[in-house]
Amino acid sequence: MRSLQPQKTLMDQVYETILDAICDGTLKPGDRVAQDDVASRLKVSRQPVTHALAVLKSQGFLESAGGQRLTVSTIDPATFEAIYQLRSAIEPLAVRLASPRLDPSAFRRGCAIIDRGRKMLLAGDHAGVAKADVDFHIFIHRLSGNALIEETIRLHWWHLRRALAHFTLHVGMSDIVWDEHQHILDGMMHGDVDAAAETMRRHLVGAAERVKKNNSSKTLTPVRRMAQKKKRASLKNEQ
Repeated sequence: MRSLQPQKTLMDQVYETILDAICDGTLKPGDRVAQDDVASRLKVSRQPVTHALAVLKSQGFLESAGGQRLTVSTIDPATFEAIYQLRSAIEPLAVRLASPRLDPSAFRRGCAIIDRGRKMLLAGDHAGVAKADVDFHIFIHRLSGNALIEETIRLHWWHLRRALAHFTLHVGMSDIVWDEHQHILDGMMHGDVDAAAETMRRHLVGAAERVKKNNSSKTLTPVRRMAQKKKRASLKNEQ
């Protein structure tokens, strides 16, 4: 006998619609999210919108902007880095647990995700690249058979999806990322579990470093950028 699948409530649908718009960049950091406007656009009453906005605020996707006003929160680099620290500890374990469960059929599914990521990269579809990246890691989590791994990182995926869609516009997600994904999968398939787990760890640490470096360069003022450029030129002339 199959278990019943509960239908999503109206609040859940409103929540997911707003969250998706935030994560794919339709709603950008600083954009106002007004209750009446959302209710009108989605053709629903104010009640499910009120509840959805409250949940999104509690999860850090929205923030108060004075009075009853809510805006899309900024992307916090510290939170992004903390998530990657968590992932670099948990996901190598997921690789170890998933390796014995990676049969040829699962291997092909993993390769299909990697192929999709490469195609999105060639097409310049940054949101598609970010989604394929998340899908690959979720694939490993679910294959591990440890429900707590997926549950622990579930909410953070939305923050990561949002940040990745934003940062890949600036950092780029090169073929190296997808090569690393393939190396992880190949190591798992061929029984080289230690190498696959270490590749996963280095993959995540490297991704966090690239984003951290990019964010630091973006926060420089034009004056500081010019000063650094002159300093580099001066050092080069002295060599």
